[in-house]
Amino acid sequence: MGKNAAAGTGKNHAKKSFRLILVKPSHYDDDGYVIQWLRSAIPSNTLAQLYGLARLCKNEGVLGPDVEVTIDAYDETNRVLPIKRMLRNLAGADGGMLCLVGVQSNQFPRAIDIARPFRDAGLQVGIGGFHVSGCLSMLPELPLDIRQAQEMGISLFAGEAEGRFDLILKDCYAGALNPLYNFMADLPNLEGAVVPFLPADVVAHTAGANTSFDAGRGCPFQCSFCTIINVQGRKSRTRSPDDVEAIVRENLEQGIKRFFITDDNFARNRSWEEIMDRLIHLREEEKLKFSIVIQVDTLCHKTPNFIEKCARAGVKRVFIGLENINPDNLVAAKKRQNKIWEYRKMLQAWKAQGVLTYAGYILGFPEDTPEKIRRDIEIIKHELPVDLLEFFFLTPLPGSEDHKTLYLKQVWMDPDMNKYDLNHRTTHHPSMSDAAWEAIYAEVWESYYALDHVETIMRRAAACRMNVGNLMFLMLWFYGCVSIERLHPLEGGWFRRRVRSQRRHGMPIESALTFWPKRFAQVLHNQASWLLLLYRFGMIRRRIKKDPKARDYMDASLRPVTDEEELETELMQTHIDALPNTYGAPHRKVAAGV
Repeated sequence: MGKNAAAGTGKNHAKKSFRLILVKPSHYDDDGYVIQWLRSAIPSNTLAQLYGLARLCKNEGVLGPDVEVTIDAYDETNRVLPIKRMLRNLAGADGGMLCLVGVQSNQFPRAIDIARPFRDAGLQVGIGGFHVSGCLSMLPELPLDIRQAQEMGISLFAGEAEGRFDLILKDCYAGALNPLYNFMADLPNLEGAVVPFLPADVVAHTAGANTSFDAGRGCPFQCSFCTIINVQGRKSRTRSPDDVEAIVRENLEQGIKRFFITDDNFARNRSWEEIMDRLIHLREEEKLKFSIVIQVDTLCHKTPNFIEKCARAGVKRVFIGLENINPDNLVAAKKRQNKIWEYRKMLQAWKAQGVLTYAGYILGFPEDTPEKIRRDIEIIKHELPVDLLEFFFLTPLPGSEDHKTLYLKQVWMDPDMNKYDLNHRTTHHPSMSDAAWEAIYAEVWESYYALDHVETIMRRAAACRMNVGNLMFLMLWFYGCVSIERLHPLEGGWFRRRVRSQRRHGMPIESALTFWPKRFAQVLHNQASWLLLLYRFGMIRRRIKKDPKARDYMDASLRPVTDEEELETELMQTHIDALPNTYGAPHRKVAAGV
């Protein structure tokens, strides 16, 4: 058992205690400080899933009727970990462990640093998530960082925890955790499985009190940069409509009304329609109020009634896997399902339902050059009515085919896992220099969120009778995270924290005399920059609001797609020769007051 188990044996009827601490780690910024906020933006599905599993084990008494189980949950993106108190609580229990859950590659160094004092104290620690699972699924041998974790005595978990988390807890209570639990070859059925859940006081630390759950796992596509297919499989496994309804109802009962369905591609969930019908019933028949964010592919509009039912079910925002518009890049990445001529149709279909669209765009495919990237981004700005666009470096994530290929060929990849956040360059490009790749990455953020294009996006939203104010604040968040906080929007939040004592292992702790004056100046500068950006975006919104013809706005992106345009190279060839001189120029003059 745990190291204090013997102390309770002399009490005939006293309950023994088991402490389970669940932590979703963040990762470090370039200065070695943990990235965390007063309110973070994206809730952790894995933390909710593991909490739900732990709660089930507690309720079922898997450790015996005489064991009192206590579960603590922390999302480090919005909580400063009370390390000393966590150590005291765990050491004072009759058994227990620290579980670092959902650990991605960029979070692995931070996870190890969190684990370090617990292992030094002889306490049990486990780590699971995509980094461990991805490396085990794709590489012929464990990489150095995972081997070092094992040498520290950390137990590793690969695969999914449904149906076997009780085994982990029993081994932990017996003080006999295995060095490795590998369930990658045995992916569980999700229908009827325990549902993810987090208490309201944990969810409250996300902006807008958002929580998350997965309605299914697995993806049928073969994108070479993706880790999902190699960790969760290519076969779709789904929760039942009853499961999803139970998740929504339980959260509504504790006042949580915003949900992020984390399926990598909800449009490929074979139960999507039954799930949406159930949610529509809750909203329209029972008059329950809630909203949803989902992720889909670019072909979702071809599924009959999909977009319409999603909107009725409460979907307010949708993330779309655009990835790239260059056909050569899409073929090279095995993303053949993306068809350029379909993008505008799909985006217009979401806009017709008043749903705000996000899209991710990857820079650094083999065919990319700075000139081609500039051209493609201008095409998107002119031709596609996407609301929010976020950019990523093409990154060989451990667990992806890209990573395996480079690993086996012994091609250089940055050894620092902390940089594998899609916001840092981690390898070399075949034709662009490192400096050129990094420069174009910074440039496209500035280009897409230039004031003239921000006005274009808002005018499109006004023409489609969407909530322009909500869109303005989301654009403010996206661009401000990059330009002010120097972080990717996916890591963003409200009011950045920086804890002097929680710095990356091996980096010096700054003295209070140097840290606090610098931190105070940084906070003042950043908050002033946020206010200035809010003022600039707000002026655009007010100008549109006062425009009596705002709803009559029309541009190429909002016009219906013609039959002639449904050719694979249409978007790539339209106006290419004229791009440098004409795209965006009229709105640029308006924004500048000319």
